[in-house]
Amino acid sequence: MPRLSPRGGRLAAVILLALCLPGPAADAAGPLRVGEARLEPVLVSALAGFPGADPGAALDAFRRVCTAPPPAAPAPPTVTGSAADLAAACSEAAALAPAEAGRFFAERFDAYRIVRPPEAPGGPERRTGFLTGYFEPELTGSLEPGPGYEAAVLARPDDLVSLNTGETRPGLDPALRAARAVDDRLEPYPDRAAIEDGALGARAKPLLWLRDGVDLLVLQVQGSGRVRLPDGRSVRVLYDGRNGRPYTSVAKLIVQEGHLPLEGLTLARWTAWLRANPETARRLIRANASYIFFRLSPVEDPALGPVGAAGAPLKPGGSIAVDAHLWRYGLPFWLEGRLPGGAADEAGRLVVAADTGSAIVGPARGDLYVGTGAAAGAAAGDLRDAVGFVVLLPKPAADPRGR
Repeated sequence: MPRLSPRGGRLAAVILLALCLPGPAADAAGPLRVGEARLEPVLVSALAGFPGADPGAALDAFRRVCTAPPPAAPAPPTVTGSAADLAAACSEAAALAPAEAGRFFAERFDAYRIVRPPEAPGGPERRTGFLTGYFEPELTGSLEPGPGYEAAVLARPDDLVSLNTGETRPGLDPALRAARAVDDRLEPYPDRAAIEDGALGARAKPLLWLRDGVDLLVLQVQGSGRVRLPDGRSVRVLYDGRNGRPYTSVAKLIVQEGHLPLEGLTLARWTAWLRANPETARRLIRANASYIFFRLSPVEDPALGPVGAAGAPLKPGGSIAVDAHLWRYGLPFWLEGRLPGGAADEAGRLVVAADTGSAIVGPARGDLYVGTGAAAGAAAGDLRDAVGFVVLLPKPAADPRGR
């Protein structure tokens, strides 16, 4: 449950009473809030379609986050979701059979619909959020440069200092999320254009080469990918830090400048346009100051995606990126609406918070991991929908209703 500020013995008594009431740990102590939103208690029996067609997939995604190594950076104090209660739920999930998944999520968690304030004064509260999709691109590459392999994928430089959530350093713009260590001081890390022009010098260490800068941009936008080498082997390229500069969508710039219409804009269409217009493409790509560095990893299970920010492999259709300032990794969410790969009558789906992204901001904003390859990329590109977000918070470990 979210931490509540102490307000004296009266509040403690109210909370104790709330824990004894049936249903969600109710609003007796006042509505729970996350960022701009309030959490409205709702019975899982009132959620149409719950627990979905395949709650076992959500259980698998949940257990993977449970058993993942803890992230290097601690969760910020602003996150919702008790670590102790979530750990207790993880322990109970360890021995469950997939057939028990629906009962587990219904009984072990309290459901809260995420309700945001009106967009305009006097308007209705917003009871839906915004869901997009992302995927793992499958690209061709080589461990050596040569004809057809011209864009270097760079390893993390040894002078890159990543800043934790909310961390600031003297003399640095608070908006920067990374810095460059120079002697005994920190300074802003070079932007994309400067890196492409050689600002890293000998610290620019290529891991492999892709076909061109457009493929490199796709890899950096998605944050990871699989690369097929000339000998037929595949290797996974994983996120290993960024220069901390603001991200600018190149696809959005293409639309803003009138090169392509927003209607019908797909990944295949805007990347093809970039390749057909190399001079303009170079200018637009360099306008995105953000730059991502990577590391290599074997593809251990082709059915799973790359490791997300929670330290666990992503489950296609079952893992979601959330705002890590607000939500603890491992929390289940019920998404109200039909999603990629679902049945025609799908009313919602259980997913698990396992990743984050710089563009995923706010309590009712999510990015669903769809899968690997071109078909997943098309599905991810089509997913830009208003859906209902219901968070499942673990019941207190000592609460007999959670047993």
